[in-house]
Amino acid sequence: MRKRLARLDPARLADALVYLSYKIDGGTEFVESMLLPPEEAVKRFKSRLSGLKRRRKFIDWRSAAEFSLELELLIASLRESVSDPKTGLDLISQFFECDRKILERCDDSSGMVGDVFNFDARDAFISYATQCTDKTYVSNLLLRLYEHDDYGTRTGLVTHASEFLSQAEMRALLDDFWERAKAEQPGSYAAHHWWIGVELLARQLRDPELFEKAVLAAHPTLSSTTCMEIANVYLENDDPEMALFWMKRIPKTDRFRADDQDKLLYTIYEKLGNREKMAETAWRLFNNERSSSRLNLLLRALGEDKREQLIKEQVESILNSTTFSYDDARFLLEVGRLDDASEYLLLHHEEINGDLYQFLLPLAKALEEGGRFLGASVIYRALLESILARAQTRYYHHGVRYLKKLDTLSTSIEDWRGISPHSQYKKAIQAEHKRKRSFWSRYEG
Repeated sequence: MRKRLARLDPARLADALVYLSYKIDGGTEFVESMLLPPEEAVKRFKSRLSGLKRRRKFIDWRSAAEFSLELELLIASLRESVSDPKTGLDLISQFFECDRKILERCDDSSGMVGDVFNFDARDAFISYATQCTDKTYVSNLLLRLYEHDDYGTRTGLVTHASEFLSQAEMRALLDDFWERAKAEQPGSYAAHHWWIGVELLARQLRDPELFEKAVLAAHPTLSSTTCMEIANVYLENDDPEMALFWMKRIPKTDRFRADDQDKLLYTIYEKLGNREKMAETAWRLFNNERSSSRLNLLLRALGEDKREQLIKEQVESILNSTTFSYDDARFLLEVGRLDDASEYLLLHHEEINGDLYQFLLPLAKALEEGGRFLGASVIYRALLESILARAQTRYYHHGVRYLKKLDTLSTSIEDWRGISPHSQYKKAIQAEHKRKRSFWSRYEG
């Protein structure tokens, strides 16, 4: 798009900019910032920040999107009008230092205002810091900002330090963080905050030994989480042997985040070429949750030639189960066993919870598209019954859609396999929910 716009007549582009500037809150100031000399742009930015600090009105959740756009445009105006890296860094740092006043004065349950700090402001800082040749100034500024990061809005700057600091500069900064951590009361929030910064820098330095040392300094008592963090960094740095060493330090009885443990172990064993252990770990993952992706992990260890046999065994196990699992129903569809999926749903149709529409709708659509109309109907019935039971009119349009879907599907079903045919089912629904006039008027309308 940029190339196409560059070919347009400048006057036409100017008219479009003026038009948009009047249509978007803050747009006029953004466009005007393109025309301001740097000194005036700096004054305007500082004035806008002062205005933000002085505001007393609380921003509720309904106005959060508009407020976040205002903040985005403020940062965009800064980047458009201020090119000097040091000046830009100073100003964007002042924006970060307003985080308390901004976040405490709004309902950011949507996360949109926080995202302005986590993305727009962060990217502006990185851009100016990359251009700034005085890296001591940059490091000191980052240290100061992180020291007072009470809301977590500035951690992303440390996470991306490698984009604007050299290895030597990051190590010097890490030493400062380390000294700050040691100066705090062990186990305190302040100490933990500095240790996190040390770990973030060590990870970017690709120094797993340093990362290990920092994690152990912060958490002298080993836990499965600590061991996994250290193991993961060793693995990132192509040292699966040390990664396995740390995973083996987790007691076998400690299955906290068991799935994550096994995923990490699988990757380690794959790096080491240990197919036997890969298979052992993959079975644990697969038995915990049947899915096509986990089946593929298992087949990478056992061999692709085992696919059909494994699927056959799992289908038999699922159909013989006395309990219903949404994961198993999805697995049958993922491996192309539509008839078995339909059969499974028929066997357990009384156990299907229509409230779980996020799991059920994809199953129903897949069965319908595959021509398994009876299996799809069982799901649509559960979805319809859930909506009628809740008796909330704002959801009735979904229920109407499901009932009309059932009307259509019923014309293609000859064998109802022991469940009520559609005509009987519909009469029962009408009798049970006859007082829901709003629903039936929508259905018949």
